[in-house]
This record gives sequence, C-alpha cells and structure tokens, in this order.
Amino acid sequence: MAGGGVVVQGGRNYEGGVTPFVMVTCLVAAMGGLLFGYDLGISGGVTSMPSFLAHFFPSVVLKMKSAHESEYCKFDSELLTLFTSSLYLAALVASFGASIITRKFGRKSSMFFGGLSFLIGSILNGVANSIVLLIIGRLLLGVGVGFANQSVPVYLSEMAPTKIRGALNMGFQMAITIGILVANLVNVGTAKIEGGWGWRVSLALAAVPAVMMTVGAMFLPDTPNSILERGYKEKAKIMLQKVRGTEKVEEEFKDLLQASEAANEVDHPWSNIMKPQYRPQLVMCALIPFFQQLTGINVIMFYAPVLFKTLGFGDDASLISAVISGGVNVLATLVSIFTVDKFGRRILFLEGGAQMFVCQILVGSLIGVKFGLNGEGTLTKFDANLILLLVCVYVSAFAWSWGPLGWLVPSEICPLEIRSAGQSINVAVNMFFTFIIAQVFLSMLCHMKFGLFYFFAGFVVIMTVFIYFFLPETKNVPIEEMNRVWKAHWFWSKYIPDEVVIGGHIEDEKHCGGV
Repeated sequence: MAGGGVVVQGGRNYEGGVTPFVMVTCLVAAMGGLLFGYDLGISGGVTSMPSFLAHFFPSVVLKMKSAHESEYCKFDSELLTLFTSSLYLAALVASFGASIITRKFGRKSSMFFGGLSFLIGSILNGVANSIVLLIIGRLLLGVGVGFANQSVPVYLSEMAPTKIRGALNMGFQMAITIGILVANLVNVGTAKIEGGWGWRVSLALAAVPAVMMTVGAMFLPDTPNSILERGYKEKAKIMLQKVRGTEKVEEEFKDLLQASEAANEVDHPWSNIMKPQYRPQLVMCALIPFFQQLTGINVIMFYAPVLFKTLGFGDDASLISAVISGGVNVLATLVSIFTVDKFGRRILFLEGGAQMFVCQILVGSLIGVKFGLNGEGTLTKFDANLILLLVCVYVSAFAWSWGPLGWLVPSEICPLEIRSAGQSINVAVNMFFTFIIAQVFLSMLCHMKFGLFYFFAGFVVIMTVFIYFFLPETKNVPIEEMNRVWKAHWFWSKYIPDEVVIGGHIEDEKHCGGV
C-alpha cells in the first residue's frame, strides 16, 4: 500500500470479447479528438505567419521590428493570445450544457452538436476579414471542443471491454495527437502559398475533422449505459449483446442495470457529486486536468512555432520543428496505448512526470545560458538542435502519461449517477486552465524568460507526488465496480461507506456522513 498504490484486482470477467463492431464505433467516436488536436496544432503556426499577423495584428508586426524589444517579448500581445485562448473559454462554458445533453439525449447527440458547431466556426475563420468575425469563429470552435471533450471519453469508456478500456479510450488522445501533427504539416504547406492567404486554408481545413465528427455521430450507436440511463432496458440489452458479440451478457447487464437504477434515484448529479462518498472522484476530476495543463505542454502545442521562432529558428525551421515534435507526440501515444492496460496508469504517470521534470530543467538552463537574460544572445545550430531534442523527449513523456491519462482516468472512475457531472468538471477545469495558459503564456515568456520552464517544472514535481500518494491503480477494474478501489485506498477509504453495491449505489446511507 506504499504511496497509496493500492491495486485492486479480481474484477468480474464478463462474457464477450473485442468485436469489430465496438472497434469501429470507438474509432469513429475517437475522431472527435481530431477537432481538439487540429486546433491545438493550427493556432501556433498561423500566429507565426507574417501575413496573418499583418492582416489582424499589425501592432505585433511593429513590435517584432523594434530593435530595442527583448527577443522574449516580441510576440507579447493580449489581442493575439485572445485569438488562441477565446476558444477554450467557450469550451469551458459549453461543457456544462454538454453535460445536460449527454445525460438526457445520449453521448452521440453531444458529439453531433459539437461537430456541427466546429464546422460552422471553421468556415467563419476561413472567410474572416475582421477581428470580430475571427473571434466569433473561434468561440464556435470552442463550443464544438467543449461538447466533443465532454462526450467522447465517456462514450469510449462505456463501450470498451474492461480489459482494454484504457487502450480504446486512448484512441481519443491518439486522435488529438494526429490532429496536431496534421495541423503542423498543413501550416508548413500553407506558409509557402504566394499572396499571403495560406492562413485561410489552415483555418478553413478545420472543417474536415468537423465533417468527420458530425457525419460519424449520425451513424454511431449509443452506449448501453446511456440507453439504460434514458429508461430503455430491452434496447440497452440488445445493444450490449451487439457490442460484446454474445447473447450471454446477463451478468454485465445486471451490473449496468443496478448502476442505472442508482443513477435514476439521483435528480441532481451536480449536488450529488459534492457528497462525501464521491469525494475521491470530485478531487480527481478537478485536480488531474488542472495538473495536466500545468505540465506546460500547451506552451509547446499552442506556440511551438512562435517559441522556436523566438529562440532564433527561422520561419520554415520553426514550423518544421513543430512538425517534428508533433510526430514524436503521435508515436509516443502509441506507447501508452500498448502499455496502459498491461502496466497500469500509475507507473506511466510517475515515469512521465520524472522525465518531463528533467527535460524542463535542462531546456530552461540551456536557454538561460545560451540565449541570455534579455534575449541578446544567440543559439548555435547545435544548441537549437539540442533544445529541439529535449523538447521532443519532454513531449514523448507527456504523450504516454499525462496526455492520454488525463482524459482516461476521470472518465473511468465515476459511477453512472455522477458520470456526466464528473466529466463536465474534468472538461471545464481543463478548458479553464488551457484558457489561462494560452492567454498569459506570451506575457509570461516576456517577463519570466527562461524561468518559465522552471515554473512548470515545479508543478510537475507537485503533481507527481500527488499521483504517488493519492491515485490508486484502476487497470482491469470494471467501470461499475470502481468503488472497490477507493474503499481499499489508505486515504480515500474513510469517505466510502462500508457497504457498496456494484454499480456505485450506496446502500448503507448511515455511513455517508463523511469526515
């Protein structure tokens, strides 16, 4: 039990296996990650294009030409960061509406609405001729991201068989990384378009993943959990048989039915999740996305081209460097997919944290020594390549730890009666701090300089210690039996009632007073 690393094994082995049906549905659902990923990758490249800056942010162009400006500060503009961050503020607000739709109308309805909103936003961004239209388009993109991020991880966790739930759920993160890589490649190509309108192509091509998401959602089945949640028992059983590829689903269906009955007794999941017996889920759904953003990963993903350009890389070199780091992101996510259900969540969290910490300290120190306090120094080709290598090692650590696990763990630990609320908290916290980081990064880079990397490294230490002591292992535990994990934990056990029925229903209410 050292360090809170309780491992509760021996969960029920339900009938059925991994069917082509469930693989296809999960693959289509995971395409929702392309929405998030494409936007993460496209923003930084577009904001480093001179033609885009000259069209919408001429003040930044003037600042870049000012000889007296510190190199760290040449992109510092609140309006420029608002272009990036406005999306995540909209996603934060949208996630709460998505929670209601996801619960009352099903997971696929949220995915459809998210894809449609993203499609409209991408069209507006592609034709925008003013800051106002540009920001409106970004806000609609944010609504799409909020709905997709709320519904897709829950959909994947509910569809997947227990033994490969981690791997299938990470299809969402895999799609995010592919979206980032594709966006980086698009930026390299569109930056070469003569006439300076390539940024329009970059922004408008967001319509492609939006169409995939919208059309895919129209043909997706809903999860057995969601069908039960809305009161259709027979339809839910038929769907479960189809998903598992066998008619022998009585045991799993019984557990789902118990979970659904418990959920239906809860009229207000938002107030329910505040009860003491759900304290572990509430804390994890809030702190895991909080820490995920304070790894500093979005400094790389949002602003990789801007960051590399600030450090002395040329225009093309900065975009290509972003492609390289994006490619590493995709490959490293595969590592997580193939290991998460074998080695567990905790070991990936802990190893990734240690690796990210070392890389951030080395990058900050190298920039400080070579680039100077005021950005007056220069980087040799060797220095630049070394920084890029360290960034790639850092990105790989995130990609097999906090990246996919930040979405997987919150989506699998909540019983059905609080699942929509828990996922909304996860998305809202994630989007809020994504917004904060996106909005203040360029200003932080200007004022903290290379110390910015030390800042994020400090948070990596805190969050790694938190995982070591407070997150139990959840691999191979059926999603409706997750309360057993908390009951066995050295800290969380005091919040869990003595008698817990499978499906998360609290039977012995006298023990629910909390501590």
